[in-house]
Amino acid sequence: MDAAQAEPLIVVDGANVVGSVPDGWWRDRRGAAVRLRDALAARDAAALPAALSGAFTLVVEGAAGGVPAVEGVHVEAAPRSGDDHIVALVADNVRHRPVAVVTADRALRQRVRELGASIVSPGELLASISYDGRPDAT
Repeated sequence: MDAAQAEPLIVVDGANVVGSVPDGWWRDRRGAAVRLRDALAARDAAALPAALSGAFTLVVEGAAGGVPAVEGVHVEAAPRSGDDHIVALVADNVRHRPVAVVTADRALRQRVRELGASIVSPGELLASISYDGRPDAT
């Protein structure tokens, strides 16, 4: 299967996406990452824009580490820098499949574009899934 036929990889910069919703995420970084993961897993694939069609990998770092994968969302904990981990994922995949990175981080956007990845804004992702960042009230 060549890159044109392989399922695209959508790499989500978890810290950047969670950080784009000012809802107190900093008080529970792991909980915020879990809520984002769950919203990604519950996505309606048919309703996603073409730029977000593919296999999702959520990259978490620091206090958000330890978030397990669920069906439909692979989760990777960056051992150090989340940005460096995302760049490595792009480098490992871009030669054999299309890769899009969801981030607003300018430096990261530049690094992954140089490798051949496309960019999706956190706003575009958040408009396509059911995530407001807040924990469910029970």
